[in-house]
Amino acid sequence: MAQAATPVTFALFGVPIDFILFALTLLGVALFHRHTLAVALTGLAVITLHKLLFTGFAQGSGVAGLGLHLAHEWVILANLLGLLLGFALLSKHFEESRIPALLPKYLPDDWKGGFVLLIMIFVLSSFLDNIAAAMIGGTIAMTVFRGKVHIGYLAAIVAASNAGGSGSVVGDTTTTMMWIDGVSPLDVFEAYIAASVATVIFGIPAAMQQHKYSPVTKDAAPGIRIDWTRVGVVALILAAAMITNVVVNSHYKQVSDSFPFLGAAVWIAILIAAPLRKPDWTLLPGAFKGSVFLLSLILCASMMPVEKLPTASWQTALGLGFVSAVFDNIPLTALALKQGGYDWGFLAYAVGFGGSMIWFGSSAGVALSNMFPEAKSVGLWLRHGWHVAVAYVIGFFVLLAVLGWHPNERHKTAPTKPAASMTQTAATQT
Repeated sequence: MAQAATPVTFALFGVPIDFILFALTLLGVALFHRHTLAVALTGLAVITLHKLLFTGFAQGSGVAGLGLHLAHEWVILANLLGLLLGFALLSKHFEESRIPALLPKYLPDDWKGGFVLLIMIFVLSSFLDNIAAAMIGGTIAMTVFRGKVHIGYLAAIVAASNAGGSGSVVGDTTTTMMWIDGVSPLDVFEAYIAASVATVIFGIPAAMQQHKYSPVTKDAAPGIRIDWTRVGVVALILAAAMITNVVVNSHYKQVSDSFPFLGAAVWIAILIAAPLRKPDWTLLPGAFKGSVFLLSLILCASMMPVEKLPTASWQTALGLGFVSAVFDNIPLTALALKQGGYDWGFLAYAVGFGGSMIWFGSSAGVALSNMFPEAKSVGLWLRHGWHVAVAYVIGFFVLLAVLGWHPNERHKTAPTKPAASMTQTAATQT
């Protein structure tokens, strides 16, 4: 068995070398957006070598420690890989169902058409995985805007999918984690106050950007007939993801931590439906390349020494939103749940929506960027998607003004206990 890692920290001006190496990797992604995969893999190799030779891993030192770390992370990575590849095929099924081609008939033909589409993505993400909502939204946008989608609007699609999932315990992996841990769905639902305000703040300027760049087509092409079999295939894949996410993760947590059931369920549904409508397998190489990029960054983030977060407060929650734009929000959420003392509605909004500020800050952003490679530029994303960061801050402070900060420390206390006993238990836990 691997020995515990020696607590050695190498720092430069008080900043651990691990963070500096990760920051340089992210800077390389920002500067060399045409070579993002090579930069991410190089950063992963350098960080891994540094951990092997000097600091060790949380689970142990040396090669054994690396093996234990990978054994701890592989389920999350495999689930994400399965979802990203599977939803790439799903979005193509949805496009070929010809439903997106009919939407111009129902969308307003001015800038409000783009805004209504963002609201649709928001609603879809409240009960679907936000990756699926973003890719469906991207598929629709590609059709109704004749293949010309503004980068600012792409940022808004990602933001709408993340905002829609932030207040629902079945809409995002992080909120599902909270639910499994015992957080009330009503506490998470509070995030919709901030998310709804933010969607209006970024949605209107993004829709105007898109309308100026390429307006909604005014009329659907004549003679379009919906392929209902493909619609059924899409429904089957989404149902497999939803049922697995809710049932397995809710009732079989220990099992779900040991096997990537979510990704597997999506692929089982794809293969079952393949005889009815053949998937476009040619999409997989490009989707795989983008997926490896995301998984490399997530693996880098998982090796960072973030064993302890600052004291829980609204200021910390606000900051975590910006951190989630570059760090994987899954380990951030796990740390916050372990620490306790957060108002979970604020945290759900921060870690769920915050990743929208950079294209690789969320799985939805990476998935959409696989469809629109021109979005793989941090500079262009920040320049044209400025409204997402503004919306994040405004939405957060609206939530703070409306509800105030009320930490939910007692979410793990059994509700059947008497009040006095509950108080005593909570005091003991803190």
